[in-house]
Amino acid sequence: MRRVLLLGGTGDALAIARSLPAAHVYSLAGLGRVPGDLACAVRVGGFGGVDGLVRYLCDEDIALVVDATHPYAAQMSRHAREACTIARVTLWAVRRPAWQPQPGDDWRDTADWRGIVERIAGFHRPLFTLGREPLAHLHEIPALQHWTIRCLDAHPGNERADIIDARGPFDLAGERALFDAARIDVIVSKNSGGRATEAKLAVARERGLPVVMLTRPALPDADRSFDDAVSARDALQHWLTTQ
Repeated sequence: MRRVLLLGGTGDALAIARSLPAAHVYSLAGLGRVPGDLACAVRVGGFGGVDGLVRYLCDEDIALVVDATHPYAAQMSRHAREACTIARVTLWAVRRPAWQPQPGDDWRDTADWRGIVERIAGFHRPLFTLGREPLAHLHEIPALQHWTIRCLDAHPGNERADIIDARGPFDLAGERALFDAARIDVIVSKNSGGRATEAKLAVARERGLPVVMLTRPALPDADRSFDDAVSARDALQHWLTTQ
């Protein structure tokens, strides 16, 4: 049987995974909760670089890889492109469009952690929605700042940081309540795109708060790309019926 390997971890990937029959594989990096309602196999953990992924594709008779990883998981996307080229396996990708600034937005782009630190230097109560990266810098928080960090897994904070483990989607009411409770005066965000976590940007716009936006990494081309999970899922269902 010609099998599918779905590379995921995002809500887009999960929506596709729920349509996969038992013979196919949904692969997670291991940072989030493993869904319990899937018919397909679930694999957790890395492959061991490009060579390990090539071996997996060959050993498991994978005929199609669908890259539905996070837009900032650039290394995994590069590895998938290289491994599929070597193994002569078709690669599809879900490339979620980036958010675009709207009238009233105050976005301040930066490419790395150093730039983030520089851009929040004049603020007191930043909200970080970058995932795990800020957790490595808890000991560096300036005395005049208190950080609120939202990520997928629980982690102890300290006297100058609160950690919120939460997974979207987030709505306007909930985001407004968070901004009020934590007295947020600046947001630090990845440009993830999609609707699940977009409400924070609307609240920032309402309140005239700046958003320090981490620019997206460049991603490799795929043999076929989709803007959303629905289009990818429908194309995949057609592919499965023709094999």
